[in-house]
Formats: sequence, structure tokens, C-alpha cells
Amino acid sequence: MTFPNDETGQVLAEMAEAGIDLSVVHNIVFFQLFEEKAQAEAMVAHLAETAPDMVVTLQPDQAPNVWDVDCTVKMTPSYDGIVAQEAEFEQLATKFKGYNDGWGIEA
Repeated sequence: MTFPNDETGQVLAEMAEAGIDLSVVHNIVFFQLFEEKAQAEAMVAHLAETAPDMVVTLQPDQAPNVWDVDCTVKMTPSYDGIVAQEAEFEQLATKFKGYNDGWGIEA
């Protein structure tokens, strides 16, 4: 499998090389970061209303004074799907004064 030459493509290629089956549904976690806990809580509340089946967790980040909202989406990890989902989370996080900080897979 070949992927575009960017960060998402590189991660997918490494996953494929590690033997992860990219043709099946996985739990993909998208990370959003916020400087204020209230902003992170507002995004969590919004997702509870608009995407009640999504697993969303809020926790302090490793960096001081940063809050991490992890959003788990069940999906087949395709390049286009991940890029589109990241763009959606970026728009949403921006609404609450945060930003998307990448993604990972629960393997």
C-alpha cells in the first residue's frame, strides 16, 4: 500500500508495516488540546449532545495548563477518512478555542 508523503500517510504506512490491518474498523483517537479547562468542557458537552455514541474523555495533558479532549471514532483507517475527520475536529476545536493535535489508533 502506498500513502501520500505527509504525516498522516507516514503513520498509516508505519501501521501497515507493523502488521495492523487497515481494511477493518479500528478505534481511532483524535486529540484536541485546550489552554482552559472550561473550553475543553464546553467541547465535551457539545459532543455529548451532537455525537452521544462517541467516546470522549477529558484529562490534563502532560504539558502544564493544557487540557486534552480525546475523541474516539470507530472507523476504517483510510487516508482520506482520517484527513476529513481531522479537519472536522479542527473546525470544532477552533470553535471552543482549542486545536486538533493529531490522532492515533487503539491497537
